[in-house]
Amino acid sequence: MASGGKRKGAGRPKGAIGKVGAEVRELAQQYTRDALRVLAEIMLDPDAQNAARVSAANSLLDRAHGKPTQTVTGDRTRPVVFDLGSLFGGDD
Repeated sequence: MASGGKRKGAGRPKGAIGKVGAEVRELAQQYTRDALRVLAEIMLDPDAQNAARVSAANSLLDRAHGKPTQTVTGDRTRPVVFDLGSLFGGDD
């Protein structure tokens, strides 16, 4: 008798969108043109704050061309060390 845990073939396939997620996406897509128009207006508005203009421009570029890839470099002979002390108030 099975008592929970991971079972082969159970659950939603990896990467599948749930029913609610699909409905929300469909509703949000109705506003795509308006949202892009607003972003373009902010980007082109000389009276808008520079940060808002840059943010709008980046959003438009990301949607048009996808986000740029980020390369991670480092010394492959040394282990990666994560120092989370500053996040949790620890001392160095």
